[in-house]
Amino acid sequence: MSTSESGVLATPQRSLLNRLGLDRFSALYLWGAFMIIFGLWKPDTFLSMTSAKLVLGENVSTGILALAFLVPFCAATFDLSIGAVMSMSVVTMCFLSDEKSRSFNMPVGVAAVVTLVVCTLIGVVSGFIVVKLKVNSFIATLGLGQVISAVVLKISFNRQITGTFSDTFEKFGRNQYFGIPVVFFYLAVAGIIIWYVLEHTPVGRFIYATGGNPEAARLAGVKTDRMVWGSLIASSFLAGVAGIVFSAKVGLFTAATGPNYLFPAIAAVFFGASQLKGRPNVAGTFIALYALAFGIKGLQLVVGTDSYWVNPMFQGTTLIIAVSLASQKGIAKIRKRKVQTT
Repeated sequence: MSTSESGVLATPQRSLLNRLGLDRFSALYLWGAFMIIFGLWKPDTFLSMTSAKLVLGENVSTGILALAFLVPFCAATFDLSIGAVMSMSVVTMCFLSDEKSRSFNMPVGVAAVVTLVVCTLIGVVSGFIVVKLKVNSFIATLGLGQVISAVVLKISFNRQITGTFSDTFEKFGRNQYFGIPVVFFYLAVAGIIIWYVLEHTPVGRFIYATGGNPEAARLAGVKTDRMVWGSLIASSFLAGVAGIVFSAKVGLFTAATGPNYLFPAIAAVFFGASQLKGRPNVAGTFIALYALAFGIKGLQLVVGTDSYWVNPMFQGTTLIIAVSLASQKGIAKIRKRKVQTT
């Protein structure tokens, strides 16, 4: 094969789809399609400020949990325990700050700090299992999540817990500023911090290097085990933050609190990984999160009172599609490198 021929193969004519950026902006196109379709179908409800506020506020805990999954995912590590850690965060907040309890009744600020310490220690344990015991992160965090769920069920006696927080704490999660739920600003601040760390600090570069090629990163002097362990600690910490924000906004605990948020968070990260930069990133995650959230809200408004099946159906479908997109993008990169080396 001649050089010119290989060059043609390596740089084919860009198709119309590529020029439109569908490979990097598909979530934005999908978001726009949802706004048009459901806006025409249910204009009075879907396009209302009430619906927009609901979507922005209801997906904050999911968004923070997505950030929790994103950080280790950038280091090619999975943390499937974050849903259970979020549940642990909520039940710990309820247990420690219960105004009716004779044992604790801590100030809510102290309870929040203790809760974050507990969740962070879970990340330390998770990192030890993955790094020191050499257990695959998928299996390790999945198993650890089940152990945490068992502890949560024991603490809560598998019952819904309500009425444990003060009105002041609940205002912390239910106020609005400029007509926008205050919890959305918490998500924005968390996103900016994670974005800055990943994109503009040496730690972020080391995490991406670990995820891209751990052996090459190790040979270049990157402490890859430390990056993996640290990313799992950060993941559990963020899952704890998601639980505290959920506690302030909703004010109750159920055993399904954390696990119900896991799948939409993972779907947002995988879908977002195929957006903008073609690798896991904060902006792509947020775009995917709210594109899917507006799609779910539109379906709920269309279906009406029988929409209880919409969430699991939509989340399961989008997760499969998102993982497929991410996988296909990885395969495309491998094929391109192979062509260029021929």
